[in-house]
Amino acid sequence: MKHLMRLPLSMAMLGALALGTVGCSIAPPAQFYQLQQTLPETGSRTNNTTVLLGPLKVADYLQRESIMQREADGSLVLSQEGLWAGNMQDDVGQLLLRQISAELGTSRISLYPDRIGMQAQAQVILNISRLDSGVEQPAVLEAQWRLLDGKGVLRNSRVVHFKEEHDGTLSDQVRAQSELIGRLSVQLVQALAGELPAPVVKTSTSKPAAPAATQQPKSKTESNSIPVVEPAREVEVYRF
Repeated sequence: MKHLMRLPLSMAMLGALALGTVGCSIAPPAQFYQLQQTLPETGSRTNNTTVLLGPLKVADYLQRESIMQREADGSLVLSQEGLWAGNMQDDVGQLLLRQISAELGTSRISLYPDRIGMQAQAQVILNISRLDSGVEQPAVLEAQWRLLDGKGVLRNSRVVHFKEEHDGTLSDQVRAQSELIGRLSVQLVQALAGELPAPVVKTSTSKPAAPAATQQPKSKTESNSIPVVEPAREVEVYRF
């Protein structure tokens, strides 16, 4: 009888332990992050130059859903709390496109391979080999870009290394990485501005109206269309 009474009690204890174990194993929900534009929008798009951005390549280790965290010894671990909201390479390309367009003042910019109907006057080829941070490590961007003219001739090239501090939280790490992309776009705009022709300002092609011809005052003979009749002379008659 005693054994029968102990059985429900033991089962209840096992159930409580199982629930406790499950509760401890449930991790807090992950947060999704996305790189944000850091440069303010400038004036209207009055520049008519065309730019092709890409091909763009981002390091393979960044092609993951989880945000990569760099440790003090240089090793990399996947964050259990933060996830990227989209594909890293696509997000970087779209962010650079928006910021270069805003800084350069042109809407005629395309992201490779989307170049249908566009004859580019300049092309930027970009390879990002590092873009990460850690709780105690600053955000670091390492990349190489090449600038080609409309004929595919190399005009400029540079290897860059940018660093940005943060407060250690994932949200501020993402903010710092966005700042690095902004600094890269500023450098690319400066290089493009040095190679692209001056902005084309559309001017009116209509010819100025010819000045109205001044009409000469009409002479009296022209103004009077009725012929002038002179009085007839009186004929003198001589009588012999």
